[in-house]
Amino acid sequence: MPPGSASLRVVRGADRLHAGSATPAGELVALSRDGDPIAFRLLVERYYPRMLRFAANMGLGKEDAEEAVQDALVRAHGALDRFDASAPFEPWLFRILANCCRTAHGRGRWWRRLRVEAPIERTPMRDTTGDAEWSEEIRRALDTLPREQREAFLLRHVEGMDYEAMMTVTGAGLSALKMRVKRACDALRAQLGALA
Repeated sequence: MPPGSASLRVVRGADRLHAGSATPAGELVALSRDGDPIAFRLLVERYYPRMLRFAANMGLGKEDAEEAVQDALVRAHGALDRFDASAPFEPWLFRILANCCRTAHGRGRWWRRLRVEAPIERTPMRDTTGDAEWSEEIRRALDTLPREQREAFLLRHVEGMDYEAMMTVTGAGLSALKMRVKRACDALRAQLGALA
């Protein structure tokens, strides 16, 4: 296939698709369900950087974060037929990723690597377009949070999800998520305030 023809191939599935980045995720999912491999590739290109950032910020080393993202994408691709097209795609995808991150944490490999490996260079929590990377003090403070609080904080304040989407990702209720975010913010303020 000649370079640059990928977006043309997606258009064959739906005339209103002009460019992969402008195509709604739901339409790409529908095309992927119909067997269009380019549509799923566009979903991967759209979500991979954020997924990798989330996995790394959940405390996984670089290799484990990449593995968790790859595993989540494989699982999502295999489960596209079971995805409820009336629901938003992003929370569904991040729920799969969060489960893969939890599985990686459960294996315990990440703790052993933190003791043995050199410090991990993580993907910046915020897009680098105009934003500076978070300081090392903030990363260390974030690493001290319990997993559930860190996950809720990252979903809300780094990934910018609303609480409804967060409920889909985590399976937790609204009040539990609000409390996790509040406790995470309080803990971060206390730790970072001590540094000032």
